[in-house]
Amino acid sequence: MFYPTLRKKAAKLTALATAASLVMAPICPALAQEKGPAVIRDTEAEQLLREYTRPILAAAGLAKQNIQIVIIKDSTFNAFVADGRRIFVNYGAIMQSETPNQIIGVLAHETGHLAGGHLAKMREQMSRAQTQMIIAMLLGAGAMVAGARSGNSNNGLAGAGAAAVAGPQEMIRRTLISYVRQQEENADRAGVKFLTASGQSPKGMYETFKRFTNDSLFAAHGADPYLQSHPMPAERVAALEELARSSPYWDKKDDPALQLRHDMVRAKISAFMERPDTVYRRYPMSNETLPARYAHAIATYLHGDLRSALAQIDGLIQLQPNNPYFYELRGQALLEGGKPAEAIVPLRKAVQLSNRSPLIEMLLGQALVGTDNKAYTEEAISILRAAVARESEAPLGYTQLAMAYGRKGDYAEADLASAQAAYLRGDNKTARELASRAKTRFAIGTPGWVKADDIVAAKPMPGQKVN
Repeated sequence: MFYPTLRKKAAKLTALATAASLVMAPICPALAQEKGPAVIRDTEAEQLLREYTRPILAAAGLAKQNIQIVIIKDSTFNAFVADGRRIFVNYGAIMQSETPNQIIGVLAHETGHLAGGHLAKMREQMSRAQTQMIIAMLLGAGAMVAGARSGNSNNGLAGAGAAAVAGPQEMIRRTLISYVRQQEENADRAGVKFLTASGQSPKGMYETFKRFTNDSLFAAHGADPYLQSHPMPAERVAALEELARSSPYWDKKDDPALQLRHDMVRAKISAFMERPDTVYRRYPMSNETLPARYAHAIATYLHGDLRSALAQIDGLIQLQPNNPYFYELRGQALLEGGKPAEAIVPLRKAVQLSNRSPLIEMLLGQALVGTDNKAYTEEAISILRAAVARESEAPLGYTQLAMAYGRKGDYAEADLASAQAAYLRGDNKTARELASRAKTRFAIGTPGWVKADDIVAAKPMPGQKVN
């Protein structure tokens, strides 16, 4: 299942987020949006990124920290960390990484930020900077007031007061930026260390930064190196190259099977996220590779003829009969094509082959509910409850669960599930209203009543709009 959604939790992102950012950009609030960043949920892409990250996290001593990989709906090349337990990756970073090793290098760099505790340290630095700035402003303001009270004869004192305010602010700003640059350099070194420890090449990491260097040389020309939030490109890449080439795995190539999976995910992202003409430029009809055929099948179902799309998907299944994502695609195409009953069989197969992926289970639950056949109601509730228990931040699961409970006539559970879906979407007003109604349907003190009460009493998460 490939779909974009809004993330409820903006992960407490402030200006700190870009302190851990990969790209060479000034410090700014990266994801300070009212309802959080738009994210992409897809089992195939997420599973691949988890496999990319697993050996790196193990080398960093973070294997037990349950670090999540979140794909952002953004076509630019960027990645960053937040709150110590998430790595955010723009889908553009995946698209622009031609090899697994290149995106793995990005993930290694971001793991370096997590392992180094850079966000917590940056918060400490900013707290100190705020204290220093307050003191400087008070001292400067005092000098200006003294100058004003003493008349024109002491205009120099007032001017000195203004300088006392502006000077420390600039010094503090430069100090913070210098600290961020040092964090980036430390993350580079840590990333290479983790790649080497896990037997992987740091060449992809170097190639990525090298490309950034070539793209930004003109922009960086004449820039003040002391005002850059990241190391100057040429200096950074030179240091990274020296370090990376010392790795015994510098020339190690990606496994061909892994390269194919990487290419398949890139084709899938292209087909779902780009215009059809762009997709067919990337993957012309003359291209008969498996990734190209994957992209063609998805583009056909999204923008063309469902019957033709199903024939193309069936061709893919014949080539890889144990690929769960081909069955998932067939089920999704049928479901969105208004044929939920026909979607059930391929989705059952996808659930089985994917080892019960909760996102695919939600799609199966949606197909069961969509048939309007009450015989499927209890099965749909069972599948959806299991799915949301393992994937608690996907609104789709709760939305379909609410529909299933409504069909059963259990309006208390239906209201509660609807409230949970609204809360995950960031719609606090609707969530509170539905949860309040659910409370009147549950007996006081029961688990359902307690869950509903929690939603009524919940405070909006950072980035959520208060209604």
